[in-house]
Amino acid sequence: MQPDLWEWDIAEPPRQDGRKMPLWFHDLYTDGIHPDARFPRDRYRRLLHRLLDGEASHWLTIETAPLADRNDLLRAHDEAYVDRFLAGIMSEKEIRRIGLRPWTPSLIPRTLHIMGGAMAALRFVAESNGIAGNMAGGTHHAHHAYGAGYCVFNDLAICARLATQSLGFQRVSILDLDVHQGDGTATIFWEDTSVRTISVHCAENFPFRKQPSDFDFPVHQGTGDERFGEVVNQALERAMDFQPDLLLFQGGVDGLATDGLGRLNLSRLGMRKRNRVVYEAVLREQIPCVVFMGGGYSKPIEPTIDAFVDLFVDAAMANRWVL
Repeated sequence: MQPDLWEWDIAEPPRQDGRKMPLWFHDLYTDGIHPDARFPRDRYRRLLHRLLDGEASHWLTIETAPLADRNDLLRAHDEAYVDRFLAGIMSEKEIRRIGLRPWTPSLIPRTLHIMGGAMAALRFVAESNGIAGNMAGGTHHAHHAYGAGYCVFNDLAICARLATQSLGFQRVSILDLDVHQGDGTATIFWEDTSVRTISVHCAENFPFRKQPSDFDFPVHQGTGDERFGEVVNQALERAMDFQPDLLLFQGGVDGLATDGLGRLNLSRLGMRKRNRVVYEAVLREQIPCVVFMGGGYSKPIEPTIDAFVDLFVDAAMANRWVL
C-alpha cells in the first residue's frame, strides 16, 4: 500500500529496480517560439535545468521528444486544417486565433515534437502501467478544425484516440485542472463514449464561451486553496467513477495567485496538494497516467517554474510506487 501523500518524501517504495520516470523534452519547445512573442518561451528550458540540477534527477530521466506525423494529427483533427498547418499556409485569422505571434516556420516542427512527446509518454505508460510526462503541451484549446489560445493541435485528444484506437484502452478519463476550461477537448469528445472529459476552471476566465465537458466544475475568481481542493476532489471522483484504464492529467499551474492570467488565489502548497491527490488516486486505482504541462504565466516566471518542478517531481515520486 502506498503511503499518505506527505510521507512520499521519506518512505521507501516497494520497487527497487531503479527505474526513473521519463519526461519528454525538445529544445524547440523554447526555440520554436519567436523571441518577441508574448508567450513565456523560456519556461521550458528553465524547468529542464531545475529538474536536472536538483534532487529530482535521481528519479527522472529526460528523453528527446520524437516528431508526430500527419496520421497522428488526423486522429483528432480535420484533414484540411492539418494540411494547411503542415504546409505553412494558414490564414492570418487562424494564426491570430492561436496567438503564438510573431509566427515562425519553427512552430511547425515544434508542434510536431510536442505531439510526439505526448504520444511517447503514453506509449511508455501503456507498457509500464506507470506515470510519465511531457514538458510542454496540455493544448486543450485546440478544436477539431482550428487552434486557439496558444494551442495548435490537441495533444490530450490525440493521445486519448491513440489509446482507444491502437493501444487497447477501453475508457479514458481526461482530468483538466488548468485554470482555463478545456473547451477544445470537450468539443472533440462530445459524442465519444469511450472518453470522459472533466474540467475544473475559473468561471470568469478564458475561454469566455465555454463548451460543455462531460463534467464541468467552474470556480469563481479569487477562489483559494481550501475551496479549490474541495472541487478537485469532486472532479477526481467523476474521473474515477468512470472506471478508466487510463488517466490523462492536464496539470496547468496558472491558477497560482502570482499568475496574471489565472484570477484564482492558489498557493504553491495548494497546487502541490492538488497534484498529489491526483497521483494518490492513480496509485490507488492502479491505472497509468500521462501528465501534460499546461499553462503557467507568472511574472516574474519563478513561481510558475517552482510549481512545475513540484508537478513533475511528485509524479516521479509516485511512479516509484507503481508495482
